[in-house]
Amino acid sequence: MADSKKYEVQVETAVAYLPDQSDEKAERYVFAYTITIANTGTVPAQLISRHWIITDAASQVQEVRGLGVVGEQPLLRPGESFEYTSGTSLATPVGTMHGSYQMVAEDGTRFEALVAEFILSVPRVLH
Repeated sequence: MADSKKYEVQVETAVAYLPDQSDEKAERYVFAYTITIANTGTVPAQLISRHWIITDAASQVQEVRGLGVVGEQPLLRPGESFEYTSGTSLATPVGTMHGSYQMVAEDGTRFEALVAEFILSVPRVLH
C-alpha cells in the first residue's frame, strides 16, 4: 500500500473552443485543451508517452499515441507540475477525450497516470 503513494500523478484539464480556427459549415470544430500534470507521489517521475481516445458525437473515434507531450518528456520531482496546451478537432460540436500518460519513476518503475474523460463542447450547445 505504501508503494501506491510513491507513484501518484494528478491530472487537471481545461478546454476552450477555438471559433477562429473552426469551420462549422465544413464540420470542423477545433478545441484547445490545457493539461496540468502534478507529481503528488514521493519519487521523481518522467512522462514518457501519451495515449488519447477522442470521440465525437457521431461515435467516430480517434486514437492518438506518441512520445512525450508538445515535444517534451518532462521529469517531475515530488510536488512539481508541468502544464501544456495542445489541440484537437472534431466533426461534431460536442465530443469527449480521455486517456493516460505512461510514466517512469526514478527507480525504474513504470506506471500510468489516467486522464478522466472530459467534454469538448462548443459554447451553448450543452445546457
